[in-house]
This record gives sequence, C-alpha cells and structure tokens, in this order.
Amino acid sequence: MNIRQLDLNLLVVLDAIYTEGGITAAGRRLHLTQPAVTHALNRLRGHFNDPLFVREGRKMVPTPLARNLIRPARRALRSIELMLHEVDRFDPATTPRRFRLGVRDVLESVLLPPLMGSITRVAPLVDLDAVQTNRRSLAADLDSGELDAAIDVLLPLPDSINRQRIVFDRFVVVARQGHPEVRAGLDLETYLRQEHVLATVRRSGGGMEDVSLAQLGQSRRVRLRCQHYFAACRVVNETNLILTMPENYARVANAGLSNQILSAPVDMTPLDGYLYWHRNVDRDPASRWFRGQLLSALDGAVGD
Repeated sequence: MNIRQLDLNLLVVLDAIYTEGGITAAGRRLHLTQPAVTHALNRLRGHFNDPLFVREGRKMVPTPLARNLIRPARRALRSIELMLHEVDRFDPATTPRRFRLGVRDVLESVLLPPLMGSITRVAPLVDLDAVQTNRRSLAADLDSGELDAAIDVLLPLPDSINRQRIVFDRFVVVARQGHPEVRAGLDLETYLRQEHVLATVRRSGGGMEDVSLAQLGQSRRVRLRCQHYFAACRVVNETNLILTMPENYARVANAGLSNQILSAPVDMTPLDGYLYWHRNVDRDPASRWFRGQLLSALDGAVGD
C-alpha cells in the first residue's frame, strides 16, 4: 500500500477504537459523531481488506491484523505529535492534550488526588489516563507513545528509557485497635508470633519483608495471601492478623479504618520508585510539563 492512499487521520481513529473498545466511546474521545467514526472504520477496513475490529458483546475486539498495526501506528502518530510540538510550544492553559501514565495501584491512590488537583487548576483541556503497566512491554509502550510516562520499581530497561528516582517509602505494620498483643510498640518477637496478611499479585513467593526476615534467619506465618492492600487492611480491621505495607499507602488505605500504624520491628529494604520516559520526549515541552506535574504531586504526596 502506498502511504499517499491512506488518510493519516484514520490512524487516529484506529488508535481511539483500539483504546476505548467501542465506536461510541472512541467518538467521545475524538469529539466525533458515531456515524463519522463508523465511516472512518469502514475506510480503514477497505484499505487493509480486514474487519480490524469485531463485535463481541458490547466491545469491539481487535483482529490479529489490528493488533499488529497498533504499535507502529502509535509510533507514527507519536512522531507527528513531537514534530508539531517542536514548532508549536505547549501551553497548558490552552492546549488540549491527553496524557497516559502507567502506574501501579499501590501508588495510584496516593498520587492521583494531588496530581489532578494541580492539573484541573492550571490545564483545563488536559486529560489523564492512569493505566496498569506491563513490565515486559514497558520499554516498547514508552517507545510507541502508548505511555507518556510510567512509575514503577527499578527495572532493567534499555538506555533509550530515561529514569529518575522519585519515591522513598519505608515499611510499617498495620494492626487493629484493641489487638491483644500489638499495642503502642512492636518488637520482633511479637511480630513473628502473629499471623500475617501478604498483599501481592504474585501467586507464590514472599514479599520484601520476608527477604529482610530471611537475612536474619527468621520467617513468619502468612495466614492470608491476597492481591490488594486495601482488602488486606479491611481483613486486619476485623481479625488479629497483621499486615506489613508501605507507609504512605498505609495512611491512605486506613483513613476510614481504626487500625494502628506502627514502625516495623526490623530494618526492611525501602520501597524505591522510578519515573520512566523515553529519551525521544526528553525535550518535548508537553512531556516536560507533565513530568514536572508528576514530580510536584509526588513531592507533596510521598515521603523522602
């Protein structure tokens, strides 16, 4: 296919349908009517001789060809955006823009309130998507522009990905008020005697706290393994199980509960976080502004 035969605006529609999973939602994102999006999709289907998306229930599911197209299409759109930004400086007060941030759920509740508080005050046309990161494809997602930035632990990423250390959080222990053994202080012996909750998305293996305990030749009984800290805090509130978790998120997750938050009885490896972005956008005005907003929000939201 000759590029002169393809309206590049159709790639924007392809990206919107792929991202939103439906024609109506894509239209809202692009400020287009449903018939206009449908017409554009039909033109794309004709260009590629493929349905590109098939309806399954209420969602439009991409075909294998659409899955193969989306990454290079996003990379091309990203290159065009960067070219335009170089000649038209980003003004947060007047420039429409949607940023996409990859962030783990443990930080989302801490980061998003101050971040959106700032963005809504100074950038009325800027929108934000906070999405789960896939560590295996993080470098590719930043390269293609699928993500503008990401926040995660230290990862072995290529040199094309810039990084900045942004989070330093210590671990604390959460126990219910009135716990028969855990009161104002907590020593190691008492800590090890308790039954514990471990919050992790992994199906097996211990947490960072277990690594620290193993270095002392100690171990604990994990009575419950669950996926999310908030659920773990609710369990702690209604049982004598205790939970070890990052301090900043502990204060958010337990705000509506009467749980105690105590210092851990042993030195544990701190939880480091890094801000990642592709070097191609290092000097892009919009990207630099967004990273500045992230750093300001994090500075007020997490300890250092």
